[in-house]
Amino acid sequence: MTSETPPNVLAVLTDQQRWDTLGAYDSPMDLTPTLDRLARDGTLVERAISPQPVCRPFRAAFHTGQFATEAGVWREGLKLGEEKTTLAHRFSEAGYDVGFVGSWHLGGTFDEPVPTENRGGYDDFWRGADVPEFTSKPYEGHLYDETGERVRFEKYRTDAFTDFAATALDSLSEPFFLVVAYLEPHHQNDMWTYVAPDGYAERYETDPYVPADLENRPGDWFRELPDYYGIVERLDESISDLLDALETRGLRRNTVFSYTSDHGCHFRTRPGEYKRTPHESAVRVPGILAGPGFEDAGDVSRVTSLIDFPPTLLDAAGLPVPAEMHGDSLLPVARGEEPDEDGDAFVQVSESQVGRALRTDRWKYAVAAPKQTGWRGGNGQPASDTYVERYLFDLHKDPAEQVNLAGRPNYRDVSDRLKERLLQYISEVESADPTIKPRERGFPEY
Repeated sequence: MTSETPPNVLAVLTDQQRWDTLGAYDSPMDLTPTLDRLARDGTLVERAISPQPVCRPFRAAFHTGQFATEAGVWREGLKLGEEKTTLAHRFSEAGYDVGFVGSWHLGGTFDEPVPTENRGGYDDFWRGADVPEFTSKPYEGHLYDETGERVRFEKYRTDAFTDFAATALDSLSEPFFLVVAYLEPHHQNDMWTYVAPDGYAERYETDPYVPADLENRPGDWFRELPDYYGIVERLDESISDLLDALETRGLRRNTVFSYTSDHGCHFRTRPGEYKRTPHESAVRVPGILAGPGFEDAGDVSRVTSLIDFPPTLLDAAGLPVPAEMHGDSLLPVARGEEPDEDGDAFVQVSESQVGRALRTDRWKYAVAAPKQTGWRGGNGQPASDTYVERYLFDLHKDPAEQVNLAGRPNYRDVSDRLKERLLQYISEVESADPTIKPRERGFPEY
């Protein structure tokens, strides 16, 4: 490798993975030795926050570097417009081969092949499905290739996606940008359960670690955690296989590697769902950056939105970050060239509500439209001109978000300060100036 050689970039996305499933975030389960090693050798983003805790809107944000409302995909069922410029376009214009494997979620075709024009510019290699939950089960199914032909598999889905990624490595020329989007550890939608590989859930049926935000709450965590942990363990093994595939092809040393997830999971505890809320369990996810540029870099401890990941990947490849991307590269922070402080994250929430939230070092402040306009109400809207304060959590004293302080008079000054910062974000991102009303007695806790 020489300084003139552009690095390859491999971005791994998982679906519905909590940050605290990794040992790097102090999980006691020892599920992720490969990811933990990558975090030690590279950069761990200690508090990575999803900008939208729903599958499709997050992916729109990741591929475009814009918030979901800017990208025009603010809820499920919408597709990314052909006119939108993605990471694939930007890498391709710089001479990269670009490829995609796995869960696309932006084509609007569900179980049918995604037309070329709706693949976001991932033209050099394609093994994908718009919604793989509809084209596969945990142990069999199919994705589609570049021509729209089915590519079948009969093995554990995570293993199959890893095999497809290895095929991509053989097909793409250097430098390449490859996205591998696993469906796991998401539950199988039509089964309403998590499905670990054979023999894996059994390892965690006795006394599994129960995160504090789940304890003593109704939900399905007591039934699903063993499979969930088993899936995470297999994902880590798949990452090991991916890294081995890079190594055997002589690509490992010249490949930037990133790992994150679209949203977390609160196991139907808040409020009867797996995601779609501003709680930590839904918005906080893993964030790892490794490879060229990150070998001697430090961790990023400040609160960080994943909207910073797209510009970081471009910067790590030596490519310019376009002005229309809202985030900033994390490379200067990881290298100690910029201060690692004063971070916060803006979150848009859809479908269960029309909501907005701000996550700072200490506080979680969230608001929602005062009537149910999410998909369950059948009248989904991207935004509202009026919001009501819904949550205020002191994350230093209450990291499990058990005590809602919203509406308490002795926290009015805190809420007002956070409200002004949230309104600033809404103005910058959405060009809007909504009203945020104080929490009122009787506001429905959907």
